[in-house]
Amino acid sequence: MSYEAKMMEMKKLLKKKAPKTDEKPQTQKRETPPPPPYEKRWLAAGLTKEENEFGVVYKKTVVYDLHHQHGKYKLSGLLNTVERWRESQEIHPLAPDFTRPLVFFDTETTGLKGAGTLIFLMGFIEYTDEAFTLTQYVLPGPDHEAAFLYASDLWKTPMSIVMYNGKSFDMPQVQTRWTMNRNVLPQLLKHTEIDLLHGSKRIWKNEMDTFKLTAVEEEQLGFFREGDIPGHMAPIIYQDAVKNGRAELLMKVLLHNEWDILSLVTLYIRSTDLLLHGDAISSANAKTNIGKWYTDLKSFSRSKDVLMDVIAEYGTEEPMAHFHIGFLMKKEGLHANAIESFATAAAGLKGREKVIALEELAKLFEHKLKELEKALYYAKEAIHALHEEQDMTERFKVRMGNGLRHREIRLNRKLFPGEAQ
Repeated sequence: MSYEAKMMEMKKLLKKKAPKTDEKPQTQKRETPPPPPYEKRWLAAGLTKEENEFGVVYKKTVVYDLHHQHGKYKLSGLLNTVERWRESQEIHPLAPDFTRPLVFFDTETTGLKGAGTLIFLMGFIEYTDEAFTLTQYVLPGPDHEAAFLYASDLWKTPMSIVMYNGKSFDMPQVQTRWTMNRNVLPQLLKHTEIDLLHGSKRIWKNEMDTFKLTAVEEEQLGFFREGDIPGHMAPIIYQDAVKNGRAELLMKVLLHNEWDILSLVTLYIRSTDLLLHGDAISSANAKTNIGKWYTDLKSFSRSKDVLMDVIAEYGTEEPMAHFHIGFLMKKEGLHANAIESFATAAAGLKGREKVIALEELAKLFEHKLKELEKALYYAKEAIHALHEEQDMTERFKVRMGNGLRHREIRLNRKLFPGEAQ
């Protein structure tokens, strides 16, 4: 018998019987874990109990009226903030999705990374029924994690979620924990993520030494925490509350989280005021950064308006505004205006931007105005600045140096043909 024939005989022997149609697949019954032994102590501390099909979760709810003040801002300002975004029709990283509810969200975790890191506290605040409602969910223990995640409704309704470092930390943590419970939970939805850490860095770059939320609160929101726990103590306090049932300090962790979320609301108000409301009190640096941000988003008209306002108010005292508007003028073909802007920038700036401004002057004089002597002058000035100025990376020096030397050689050849270079 041939090899092929033997294989065919074996296939016949291995042929499976068709399953009976009247047999029903067996489903594994999930047992709901019992409440923790310290439940009474947690309830006595001010938490309430919520049960769902996956177990138990504890929560705290606080309702704020519209006039609640957090630092220098009232929560009611959020209503104007949302309306400003609606009227502006701007496509911007901080703009909400108006088809989804706007929610402010923050978490507390047992660590910073790793599959063993648990989220033990989730806090949400949203505007409902003429008030702001804060809801915080606390994890009783690992056995109730599915119940804890399910209670968040992150599986139920797509939201515009405002966070602080949430794109890099909070939401990836949520996704990891959801994946660990994917066999029992509904699918996690895709939400619109608005990250105010990114916005703060764009607006106050070169103005703040640190972008920790507490620093932004003090410098930009006028909110100073009194009696707050250090953030690194939150996991230790939670673990003690689970092990020993002590909830008194756990309530301080909830207050820490509550302040975080209230600051998200007021920081969103503050950031929108600066982005969309030109007369908001701010520094020249912040306004210039906003103009640059609009340029990066290719919203050139908005960028030009912002930068022109800065120049009108501060003149040559804010050379960075002249630096950024120089590129817009060049893009529009306004070469004389671009030259004036880059000359002001080169005279007032240091480091990387000074070198780039001088190079742009060399480019404009060579290619647009055909004034080769001036082009050579600025190319040499840029080379000199590249050697003299500080705060430049070695990579930038090498790349820019190569380009400027080639430009110098080319201009010399054009000006002095036939001479040895």
